[in-house]
Amino acid sequence: MDFITNQRQVILNFSERYCKNEIEVLNSQCFKDVWGKFLDHIYKVEKQDVLHIIEILPNPKKDYIILFKLLLEFELSEIKKLSLHFKRILDHNDILYELIENFYDYWRRLERYGFIYSRSRIGGVESASFTAVMNQFTNVILNTYRSICHKVLGEGFSIYRSLPAGVNAGLMISKHNWMGKDSKYSFLSKSAVLEQVLIRPPFITYSAKNKRTGTYPEIFDDPLPMLSSKVKADEYYCYSAKVGSALAYVYFHRDFLAQGITLCNLFEFVPLYKCSGQKPDLLYIFGADIEEESFFYHDKEEDIYLGVAPHSRSVDYFGYMKKMLLTLYNVKMIDNGNLPLHGACVSITMKSGETKNVVIIGDSGAGKSESLEALSEYAGDQISSQLTVFDDMGTFKLIDGEIYAYGTEIGAFVRLDDMSSGYAYREMDRAIFMNPDKINSRLVVPVATYAQIMKGYKVDMVLYANNYEDVENQLKQFQNEKEAVNTFIRGARYAKGTTQEVGLVESFFANPFGPVQRQEQTKVLLDLYFKNLFANHIFVGELYTKLGILGCQQDGPRGAAEKLFEILENKNSTMS
Repeated sequence: MDFITNQRQVILNFSERYCKNEIEVLNSQCFKDVWGKFLDHIYKVEKQDVLHIIEILPNPKKDYIILFKLLLEFELSEIKKLSLHFKRILDHNDILYELIENFYDYWRRLERYGFIYSRSRIGGVESASFTAVMNQFTNVILNTYRSICHKVLGEGFSIYRSLPAGVNAGLMISKHNWMGKDSKYSFLSKSAVLEQVLIRPPFITYSAKNKRTGTYPEIFDDPLPMLSSKVKADEYYCYSAKVGSALAYVYFHRDFLAQGITLCNLFEFVPLYKCSGQKPDLLYIFGADIEEESFFYHDKEEDIYLGVAPHSRSVDYFGYMKKMLLTLYNVKMIDNGNLPLHGACVSITMKSGETKNVVIIGDSGAGKSESLEALSEYAGDQISSQLTVFDDMGTFKLIDGEIYAYGTEIGAFVRLDDMSSGYAYREMDRAIFMNPDKINSRLVVPVATYAQIMKGYKVDMVLYANNYEDVENQLKQFQNEKEAVNTFIRGARYAKGTTQEVGLVESFFANPFGPVQRQEQTKVLLDLYFKNLFANHIFVGELYTKLGILGCQQDGPRGAAEKLFEILENKNSTMS
């Protein structure tokens, strides 16, 4: 199949068919299909300003494409002589131009993907020209649009904008049969694996949902026999990633390509040549044709942590992609004796050259990222550098009697509503935006390299993010281990609508992604790690971000940042 279209996306198989010029674009079945869907959209919304010019032609879906071809080759006066219908349309060239602009905007609002099979030679393009092909396709689409517009207007544009009119993302794909023919995972062998990815930022997507609900239950009966008949593997792509120290294979249905592509900004991509033949530690099937809700399962025989999400609009949100992977990884870490954290960690180098590694723990909307962003703005040049080790999920590991923090993701999944007004603009050239005009709009942006997050940072300060209490002193230190553990285990926060929760809620250790499912194991680890923190005189405290208090969304994190900076700047503080 050389293309697939639906109401939200276009997927082009450049290995089967590749348009090299304007006429080939207009002759392609994909163009006809998109034009037809555009006209259906115009009829549906009853766009009166262009409807009457569309209906001049007896068969608009076919006849307008003929007109577009003629506009590429002939002068307006010549085309008017060919058909009275064409003459009537061209006599209203201003409305025709508006129609073309509407179609061009409709095309650019679609999610547009192009893929090439690695080492392909049949009727398409070779993999070696991957990047060049994506650039060339953009130019062909721009030239088609401009050539037709120039002819309709009777003159060229005075201002040219080189918009990303081709594909939003280009994919080079291959096969990766890491499993044997007799393996219970062999049903995935027909899936395509991503070998290279090209993204055109800013990449803007719209999903059916804009918030996540619930957690992921663990099941104990092997789901693989059922899944083998519920997954049409040739409709899936596989993204190979490093989730923390684990190798993960994420198989996502093509209907959720936007969610799969967004993984590029959040988890370290592992090229095929680096993982060929390797069994994964984590495996996620996103978009399986099942009636059940999402779940995970530990395949102890293969030691693979398997997550499954249904093919449903109810999971059409990146939070479902991200949080299952974190759940799988966190459960694996718990089984290995490490403590997974729902929080943020930064390694701060002061102007004096002193380095402090600060961890802030809290559930969604507690104000972790917001307070650290405010710290960066408040401290200014008093901080030489501020490296984000993790923005949402990390791990404590006990090494030679001391606690070190490690990251899980190379990127950040940021809620724009709570960030400073300029944040999105500063990150626009690298970010992937989600539902930017809606409540709980998000962006995913890289913040660190894989080497940086896995370096291991000796912990100097551990804070709990309290977003619901209005206190004057926005940072306090716990005086004993029991008080600290009780606060962290309670996991209280005022829910801001980033999930289904509202009001003051509690979640075990502020982490519904692993610790909740393995509470008894986690309690043992909490006692071990907090005992070590207090024995080594590490600053353990509570940071009052006030993010859940009406009117404090900006001043709360700023005030918390000021108090935090006071402690960081004081060399004689109780941190040492």
